[in-house]
Amino acid sequence: MSKKIKTDSDLQGFTRIITDVTIGITELVEAMHNRVVHPPLLPSTPIQHQITNIAGITYKSIKWGTQFISIGLDKALGHLVPMLGEIKTTNEREAVRSVLNGVVGDYLEEKENPLKITMQFRYQAKSIPLDNKSIEQTYPTINGKILLMVHGSCMNDIQWTRKEHNHGEALAKELGKTPIYLHYNSGRHISTNGQDFSELLESLILNWPVPIEELVIVAHSMGGLVSRSALYYGEQKQKMWTKHLKKIVFLGTPHHGAPLERAGNYLDTILEHIPYTKPFARLGKIRSAGVTDLRYGNLIDEDWQGNDRFKMQRDQRQSIPLPEQIECYSIAGDSGKATDSSPRLLGDRLVDVKSALGEHENPAKKLHFRKENTWIAYENTHSDLLSNPKIYTKIKEWLV
Repeated sequence: MSKKIKTDSDLQGFTRIITDVTIGITELVEAMHNRVVHPPLLPSTPIQHQITNIAGITYKSIKWGTQFISIGLDKALGHLVPMLGEIKTTNEREAVRSVLNGVVGDYLEEKENPLKITMQFRYQAKSIPLDNKSIEQTYPTINGKILLMVHGSCMNDIQWTRKEHNHGEALAKELGKTPIYLHYNSGRHISTNGQDFSELLESLILNWPVPIEELVIVAHSMGGLVSRSALYYGEQKQKMWTKHLKKIVFLGTPHHGAPLERAGNYLDTILEHIPYTKPFARLGKIRSAGVTDLRYGNLIDEDWQGNDRFKMQRDQRQSIPLPEQIECYSIAGDSGKATDSSPRLLGDRLVDVKSALGEHENPAKKLHFRKENTWIAYENTHSDLLSNPKIYTKIKEWLV
């Protein structure tokens, strides 16, 4: 891989982010200043109002100046295309971009920021145009057994390779399948990604060069929710690809949400209700729609539409059962030992075991995985699920 070099579009993207961050911090400082000068529940004097007005001019100047400089930089960087030419990507830069998309991906899309990730199928970190000729060129030896790998939040397709192991590559080689990887902006709503994923899959199936024998999905973390969402919308629209899907393997998927996002929601509420910390509640609201969807595991539009996603509220998801005609498997990570007697609430440190196995106190929301289709991988963290040899063996056993 090449050294760490930023393209012109990367620079433009980071410039726009820095601009918005500068303006956001300025607004936060201004809000805190007003809270200090004008204490809650107390009357303000004329002098206090004068102080606020004078300071307000300064804050406006900072924001205007920042926007003016940003516009100039954006135009200047846009002219660098001919000079920079095509520059190879790096794993490090891809990783940073994926994290940015996971944390603020909805913002990047709304602002048309060059750093946003557009959903696509890839192989060996290269995008695959969905036409017969391009697919054939990508895979010199192609077959009708498609193995589709779907990454999790803040990650990308390259990161399926960990500790010199890649589940997709190894499974494809041993089981005679054609591997393909989904790359997507994990900061968007899960249901939005699910609908786009369904459409993209339909194009893939319609343009596959040879007769399709089967489609199998292996999904990590949020990728499992995106896959379930895609299947829901695919079946609603009677898409052809759903007829080819035979198996789905979920690795550490938060089917009923992740405790860390629920904790973040509690913190938001506390900050919002304390007068002097209320301005800081804005910081908690930076996180993306994809992240807040992880609070309970939203799958469809109706789970979040019409709701304030930062407001503390109960689980209002519609119950979406596992598909009866498809074999579904789930592996839950647990960082402790199997012999430990003390309860471990965080499971693999990000997703608890019950959520990963689809268990729920509400019978209507419980996912009914067959017992033989579930497995707890002890002494494994969330990222270990991508590289542990025992986990690979279990996946291979299910897919044979």
